[in-house]
Amino acid sequence: MSLQFLTLVNAVAPVFFVIGIGYAIRRIGWLGAEADASLMRVIVNLLFPCLILDTILGNEALAKAGNVLLAPAVGFGTVALGFCLSYYAAPVFGISDPRQRRTFAFTTGLYNYGYVPLPLIQKLFDPQTTAVLFTHNVGVEIAIWTAGIMLLTGATRSTLNATQRWKMVFNAPVIAILSAVTLHFTGAKIWFPCVALSAVHNLGSAAIPLGLILSGATFADQMRDLKIHNATRVSLGAVTLRLALIPLLMLTLARWLPCPVELRRIIVIQAAMPCALIPVLLTKHYNGEPNTAMRIVLLTSLLSFLSIPLWIQFGLKWTHQ
Repeated sequence: MSLQFLTLVNAVAPVFFVIGIGYAIRRIGWLGAEADASLMRVIVNLLFPCLILDTILGNEALAKAGNVLLAPAVGFGTVALGFCLSYYAAPVFGISDPRQRRTFAFTTGLYNYGYVPLPLIQKLFDPQTTAVLFTHNVGVEIAIWTAGIMLLTGATRSTLNATQRWKMVFNAPVIAILSAVTLHFTGAKIWFPCVALSAVHNLGSAAIPLGLILSGATFADQMRDLKIHNATRVSLGAVTLRLALIPLLMLTLARWLPCPVELRRIIVIQAAMPCALIPVLLTKHYNGEPNTAMRIVLLTSLLSFLSIPLWIQFGLKWTHQ
């Protein structure tokens, strides 16, 4: 598959434009911070599960075992790789303080696995690839709430015990994925009421726009408290790892891993992603450095507007798609 750079830029631009709208309406007061918790609950517990159900039911990609079983393993493995590489590379960039080092590794190692790649995959590929993204992200969620929390806390203490962390793994989207896959194999696309399927489709369509708007609003909030002094080494390390070295390693995996084409595409897209936003929230909860996390997320997100098309174009060509 050959895509021109301009086509990829046109696919990326609307995602960042909607994030910018979220940023703007927060700054002018149209979206107050008091609405964030309610909006997030609606997105996570209703709209995203509807999108998952709408995408997975009847999807032919799930007939391939690699997309159902291997995809979560790839999701877990690529995030764990990012955590390890970022942690051990941190001293190379002069990051030696234990708390900052853990925050750096957790934030840099975790790519944006949801709100940015999903609309890109919907734009560039078929619905089969979108379904595989959801199964892939089950592994990412497990990596965050097990290896990620152990890394962020130094594996010495945590405000959540192991049972509570596993409850976080099995959140509404993950439960929706597992339920949707089960329903898919029972032929629910045929016997599910058409009215219900239509309602699920309409609700699911709102998940990504609202999620991107809320992400932009969160950026607006965090930038008020952002401190940029003495940030050169952290910024250089994050950009080098997240936007250069880790993508290259992930694309190498995409080229040589024996897997269905849909999973190969997922790896290519995820390789191009900037850091996820969730570390900004989790570093507050787990005694990390939110300012370090926010600096990394902001910088990699801004630079990714150009790096995403470049990596996707190279990755699809190199993996013969």
